[in-house]
Amino acid sequence: MATISNHPQSEEEPKNHEFDDEEEEEENEDEELEGWDDWEAEDEAAEGDEEEGSDSSLLCLFCDSRYGSCDTLFDHCISSHHFDFRGVRTKLGLDFYGGFKLINYVRSQVAERRCWICGVTCESSQGLQNHKHETFSIEDIKPLWDDDRYLKPFMEDDSLLYTFGEDEEGEGEDDYNASIDKDELMRDLKKYEEICIDDENTGDMIVYNADNSDKNGRKGVASASNGHLDVAGSSKKASKDKHLRGSFPTLLSKDIKNVNENYFGAYSSYGIHREMISDKLRTDAYRQAILKNPSLLNNAVVMDVGCGTGILSLFAAQAGASRVIAVEASEKMAAVATQIAMDNGLWQSKSQNEGNKHSTGVIEVVQGMVEELDKSSKIQPHSVDVLLSEWMGYCLLYESMLSSVLFARDQWLKPGGAILPDTATIFVAGFGKGGTSFPFWENVYGFNMSCIGKELVGDAAKIPIVDIVDNHDIVTNSTVLQTFDLATMNHDDVDFTASAELEPYSGGSTGMSNDMECQTRSCYGVVLWFETGFTSRFCKEMPVVLSTSPYTPKTHWSQTILTFLEPIAMASGKPSGDRLAAIGTEACPATKIQLRVSIARAVEHRSIDISLETAGIGSDGRKCKWPVQIFNLH
Repeated sequence: MATISNHPQSEEEPKNHEFDDEEEEEENEDEELEGWDDWEAEDEAAEGDEEEGSDSSLLCLFCDSRYGSCDTLFDHCISSHHFDFRGVRTKLGLDFYGGFKLINYVRSQVAERRCWICGVTCESSQGLQNHKHETFSIEDIKPLWDDDRYLKPFMEDDSLLYTFGEDEEGEGEDDYNASIDKDELMRDLKKYEEICIDDENTGDMIVYNADNSDKNGRKGVASASNGHLDVAGSSKKASKDKHLRGSFPTLLSKDIKNVNENYFGAYSSYGIHREMISDKLRTDAYRQAILKNPSLLNNAVVMDVGCGTGILSLFAAQAGASRVIAVEASEKMAAVATQIAMDNGLWQSKSQNEGNKHSTGVIEVVQGMVEELDKSSKIQPHSVDVLLSEWMGYCLLYESMLSSVLFARDQWLKPGGAILPDTATIFVAGFGKGGTSFPFWENVYGFNMSCIGKELVGDAAKIPIVDIVDNHDIVTNSTVLQTFDLATMNHDDVDFTASAELEPYSGGSTGMSNDMECQTRSCYGVVLWFETGFTSRFCKEMPVVLSTSPYTPKTHWSQTILTFLEPIAMASGKPSGDRLAAIGTEACPATKIQLRVSIARAVEHRSIDISLETAGIGSDGRKCKWPVQIFNLH
């Protein structure tokens, strides 16, 4: 079995001929044919010598032995190290990428002198060599290496990664194996340090100095389309595995790298930052929480996760923080935040860190994802007094940045330290015809074009809409769908399933639409919004609430609209006029609408899946259920 070369063959290299003279060529061919058996035997012997030779390229996973073939290496691992790579792959059904991750995982553990099975750390490499035992409960330890970070080669020029799967070619295990160009695969894998997978940024962290140059980012736009959610809160591991099926070069260049590039590239657009800073409710809420609570911020160490232009870090410095660590993944915006801090005399220079007391700057900008800070930063674990972030997206959870904030909390925040904001709540209410496009199309210069409105409402039943909903178009009570406590919640709590019950709006008639003043009104769907709280738990002098409700001035988050498959007629306390009629119709309006909503991080990175189950309850207790609706916000 030949090993794959690290470089494709040059076009200038000789191919199947070595002699220009035709007679010599023919004579040579005759000699080769005559001595075929001898040549074959010599070649096999040479291959055997290569396996034993010192120039063999395949390094053992556990010791310094090298081999010329994967089979010989894996046989050695079984006999000397009690590691049966082929057996583990077979038992767990690992595909090429699963085997790739397993090799990198084992190498990473051996480098740390840890047992790959039980995790015990030995005092020396020899101690690890002597620490041998059989593999147990292999299914239980699979999650240890089933992580996308192990798709990054642990060891540079690790030939084993590019040869262990060659014996599968032609066996038909996976359709994609035959279509992958091995040289291209190897080049892509070796470039993996430049690729971002999920929330992992495998590049080096850059602490910005005054002379750092920036790059031009690309603007991205959040949009929405219908998707699919198998189960509420479904395992992200399963999503990742599904996402890894296919051509690996395509996966790296399109499905993974572009997600984070587009996301952080979007935040390289000054227009987005202007929109956020110009959102008075948003910016003033943070400004008041920071500046009006001096006992919290004065002389504190603050970390700002996703600092953008650095506006919140500037507020923290203004409030008297002794150190502000501004973390920003966009290279361009990290450079901009550094320049802004310098221009305002708040940047902390290297000379200042080394003892120069003349500067009063406290802000240091670190470029990279917060998940990578522990690999290059000098920040001590659990040394931050206040964790600050404006992480909220559409429908609160779009962008999946909450996971990064929770990671920073667990890694850097002191026990009992403050997190701003510290609570977040999602609300839900039903909206009427005015929340749809129906009113516009019913009268277009005196012509009825409601057929267009009906089609648009039908399409909206598959797509979440981010838009402003007028509070006059709310036709039910509003209720809490889900509450998060950022100081105590677990990472898995980001995905949730919750139930809610809506009843016809019971407020006064002042300012209400004609549709709402009717005894029977139609609910066309539900609207979601959120509030974040800077509560008295940490903001003792002045608690603050930031709301994106339809009943408060609009924000750049707007609201998120989920349209029903069909409108549901509702009436408060009206007895069923027709017991044979379906619940939710004009003939038999519902008195309540029961909802079951699931929101989970989607397969597509930074998107969210929303499932909506709806049931109408009649005054006589009868129930009508509608099919589950699936929405994807991306």
